[in-house]
Amino acid sequence: MINSILYYVVWSPNPAVFSGFDRLRWYSLLFALGFIISQQIMVHFFKKEGQDENLVDRLTIYMVLATIIGARLGHVLFYEPARYLSNPIDILKVWEGGLASHGAAIGILFALWLYAKKTPGQSYLWVVDRIVIVVALTGALIRFGNLMNSEIGGKATGTDSGFVFARDTEEILLTMNLPIEDITAYKPNERKEELTGSGRVPVNIDIQINKGGFDEKNLRNVLERDIKYALTRFSSSKKYMAEDPDAPLDLEIRDQGSHYLAVVKTFGIAKHPTQIYESITYLLIFAFLFLGWKKYTSTIPEGLYLGIFLISVFGMRFVWEFFKENQVEFEDNLAFNMGQALSIPLVLAGIGLVFYALKNGSKKNIEE
Repeated sequence: MINSILYYVVWSPNPAVFSGFDRLRWYSLLFALGFIISQQIMVHFFKKEGQDENLVDRLTIYMVLATIIGARLGHVLFYEPARYLSNPIDILKVWEGGLASHGAAIGILFALWLYAKKTPGQSYLWVVDRIVIVVALTGALIRFGNLMNSEIGGKATGTDSGFVFARDTEEILLTMNLPIEDITAYKPNERKEELTGSGRVPVNIDIQINKGGFDEKNLRNVLERDIKYALTRFSSSKKYMAEDPDAPLDLEIRDQGSHYLAVVKTFGIAKHPTQIYESITYLLIFAFLFLGWKKYTSTIPEGLYLGIFLISVFGMRFVWEFFKENQVEFEDNLAFNMGQALSIPLVLAGIGLVFYALKNGSKKNIEE
């Protein structure tokens, strides 16, 4: 019963929101949605606490710029400095990916200092304590965007539970020199008897091919050669798929009238969906902070929420990194990967802030 619930998922959504319109992607939509929702929540905070809600527009500009610039520079400096410093123009190519949450955190903290400096009546810590609430929510949406992009996935679970990320493999197969109309990777329910509990799980790939000038025999020869190569030689395929390079390709070709349907029976690697782990974690942190603000609005010591945020978000980030694959090769030789190494000082800073806030809060209560 437990195994039937925990069986794997073959994950390969289209990263574009609308098929055929690749410019609007789930990641971009969720990223933008995070800021839109956050802005409305900040308006609510400002209204409830007697602040000028018109200032939220200016605050949002600071936040958007700080997040994008900080996240991009964080990736450049922490993960691939040699590549980007040798090609500085590539730093501007944000659309190609490469954003680091630690860089975003540093950028946001600096930008809010600039904002508070120019905004009388709002202390730096007061602003940051409210911002971290919505940052947690935005982080949850961004991680879900990573899931829709099939990126920043986890390590192999070693069991038959997890996600098989098949998107990269589908895209590689699409590059074959054939009139391919559609490719779909999926979990074949009829192959349950092939599950061994090792994390190497059955995956079928349906390839719909226009007949063109191919006969079935010639098509089979081409597919057996090219698909086997794609599944066993490309690093991105080997990362997610588990096709035996020494075994013949398990291939069935069906004549569907106007096209052929090639069914490839292969295997994938069940991996931790760490994007979901992180997204749920950040949602819970958001709920905890928001409900706490709602109940204790006027009594929250300045700096307490920032401290709790740093401890919880980056403390859990440290934990989830044990389940993630390293993002760059040099991390393979480190005791802790870059995400963990950067989380440690932020957690320590959070602990210091909590003690500072509680101490100052107690002192303020005594004086009153």
